[in-house]
Amino acid sequence: MTKIIKLTVRDVRFPTSLEQHGSDAMHTDPDYSVAYVVIETDQGMQGYGLTFTVGRGTEIVVCAVEALSALVVGKSLEEIVSDFRGFYRLLTSDGQMRWIGPEKGVIQLATAAVLNAVWDLWARSEGKPLWKLLVEMDPRKLISCIDFRYITDALTEEEAIDILVKAQTGKQQRVDQMLKEGYPAYTTSCAWLGYSDQLLKQLCTDALNDGWTKFKVKVGADLKDDIRRCSLIRQMIGPHNTLMIDANQRWDVGEAITWVTRLAEYKPLWIEEPTSPDDILGHAAISKALAPLGIGVATGEQCHNRVMFKQFLQASALQFVQIDSCRLGSVNENLAVLLMAHKFKVPVCPHAGGVGLCELVQHLILFDYISVSASLDNRMCEFVDHLHQHFRSPVVIQNAHYMPPKDPGYSCEMLESSVQTHQYPQGQVWKKLQ
Repeated sequence: MTKIIKLTVRDVRFPTSLEQHGSDAMHTDPDYSVAYVVIETDQGMQGYGLTFTVGRGTEIVVCAVEALSALVVGKSLEEIVSDFRGFYRLLTSDGQMRWIGPEKGVIQLATAAVLNAVWDLWARSEGKPLWKLLVEMDPRKLISCIDFRYITDALTEEEAIDILVKAQTGKQQRVDQMLKEGYPAYTTSCAWLGYSDQLLKQLCTDALNDGWTKFKVKVGADLKDDIRRCSLIRQMIGPHNTLMIDANQRWDVGEAITWVTRLAEYKPLWIEEPTSPDDILGHAAISKALAPLGIGVATGEQCHNRVMFKQFLQASALQFVQIDSCRLGSVNENLAVLLMAHKFKVPVCPHAGGVGLCELVQHLILFDYISVSASLDNRMCEFVDHLHQHFRSPVVIQNAHYMPPKDPGYSCEMLESSVQTHQYPQGQVWKKLQ
């Protein structure tokens, strides 16, 4: 038995706001950060997990992780994974702590960090990268990790098993294809809102030379500025490459429709997060209005849980599902969303970037292609080229594709030297800035 004897969590922040990395219409000065969890066992094996934040407030997530730790320490890994659904529910439905959720906000971010560490530990104990653990798992065992409470009107357990069983056909060919070619990616690194035109042009040129064909631009602060920047990027990338735009929740519903209609001539594939991430019917209205222009709606990076995704899908409110490895309740809840998206025939294009999000979500989208959707149509995974150097197993991008991770685990482990120098507020990096 592998018993969990200790859980530690640290507040780790990177001063990305100094150079405007990550800047968008709503988050103008983000300091990319994580609540970083390490689980220790009596066998000497460790599991690493994290959830992503953008600076202030990380300390609150750390407190929430500490509050959840009592539910984890003392359990064995075998006990957890033999009833993972039960363990998920233990964390998300604690009789007192669920009052500050349930399954949303800070407590769900904390749940994600803890569960990400548990999944990392499980994959390491099996000697497999997480995507391989999932791909090779028996469908019934996999389904037993998912909490179907509140979503059975959209997807039953039997339907989920049926999806996985049907996707067994051609599975090995898809594994071989991914190992050879990788999963298609798009870049957001070229066009943060705070970047100058000169930097934007330079980054775009470099990206094109590196084989990138799909580009995302941040919009939403100023219409004239958006027209100028979209025009500039479209000129740079040419008519045949793919352009997406992202407003990061800036607009009201009517304003979103008007604004995006003005940008339609630049042929964006999607508008991402046009309005409040909670406004399902608002997204549905925007989707309906923009459909004649051939522009889809993408959202999900701040979607609280599987229940909201269920409603987005039922309301035809999005054309692209954007899962996030640290916003939902870890792998368990993301599996539910991948399966629902497949049933509703909506492609999944994960949110990534930040600190560690690329490292984590690559595992989930590889699983989606190999074991669920079996399709690459209109599908791609976000890539942002920041902060990978702080990870023990950083993402590998070749020819604008994510190459499947080979190291055992969930790719969450950070370099201890990076954690110490960036720990807030006592790390060297922050002492210098005070």
